[in-house]
Amino acid sequence: MPPLLGFTVGVTAARRRDELANLLERRGARVVHAPALRIVPLADDSLLLAATRECLTRPLDAVIATTAIGFRGWVEAAEGWGLGERLRDRLDGARLFTRGPKVTGAVRAAGLTECWSPRSESGAELVAHLLTENLAGLRIAVQLHGEPLPDMVEGLRAAGAEVVEIPVYRWEPPDDLRPVRRMVELIVTGGVSAVTFTSAPAVVSLLRIAREMGQFDELLTALRGEVLPACVGPVCAAPLERQGVATVTPDRFRLGALVRTLSDELPRRRVRTVEAAGHVLRVQGGAVIVNGEPVMLAPRTAAVLDALTERPGRVLSRAELLRRTGTAGLTDEHAVEMTVARLRTALGPAGCAVETVIKRGYRLAVV
Repeated sequence: MPPLLGFTVGVTAARRRDELANLLERRGARVVHAPALRIVPLADDSLLLAATRECLTRPLDAVIATTAIGFRGWVEAAEGWGLGERLRDRLDGARLFTRGPKVTGAVRAAGLTECWSPRSESGAELVAHLLTENLAGLRIAVQLHGEPLPDMVEGLRAAGAEVVEIPVYRWEPPDDLRPVRRMVELIVTGGVSAVTFTSAPAVVSLLRIAREMGQFDELLTALRGEVLPACVGPVCAAPLERQGVATVTPDRFRLGALVRTLSDELPRRRVRTVEAAGHVLRVQGGAVIVNGEPVMLAPRTAAVLDALTERPGRVLSRAELLRRTGTAGLTDEHAVEMTVARLRTALGPAGCAVETVIKRGYRLAVV
């Protein structure tokens, strides 16, 4: 059975969002897209052009390349501006430090050679390695990728280095805010089981938009409770962790590893298995596995089953079920009766497990 069957997962990534969505869907998830950022096109980025020209004014002593796509994009953009050959000469004359194997491959593909790379793929380890040297007066270029690297940059400057920041792939708020506002509402109301983040700026953007909507506290409450936040790495997770939100992150900072981690953690935390009236029900998101057979449920129907299986045998009133299905504003409890009837039909022979308790409500029959 696909591990994410029945779960709805929010994707906030702009770059590689289709790849991430495909990985999630292969594991059974329903995906909701809401890019929290947009990428400024490299060819139009005046800040990157200015930083590139700054690198060409005088020799560089060292260059720190942090991401493969960022390094490639920088070199390709320089080519488009007619500065490619001059930039390569500058890079070739400097010591090149790479953060991990992917960016090392990009550096070598450009005809250049790295001098050192940390096995941990950690920027902190890379800086610590550099700080063992006397950096006073050295000119160091740091390739950024969508966000500032204050710890790295300020650490080098504090050691006396002159740092040129290369802002590759700057991120700005999306042109259309409606999808990300909808994502905030889905998180607050439990319309998603998990939400994925692949960059710290995307986290910051979502938090800022939630604050503008007046739903900041409600968003944090949901992320601390029923909605599982999954981040590609600790840097990405840091803005949430500072707000007291516990996240899950993979050991390797890759999309595939992120999806595998979510596929392990979400069922472990959000799947409930009960035996009722001789039937085994495994409830996971909007699906229920009935005696080994998957059944997809409508959102309100799934909410009723989730409530009943939370404490099997306990009677829930119609008013309580109205609240749990998001229709608390209705006074006509006939809506609950219809939802329970649809649930019994969907469960087939196991529908007998949903019992009516006269004048009190409903419960799940357990021995």
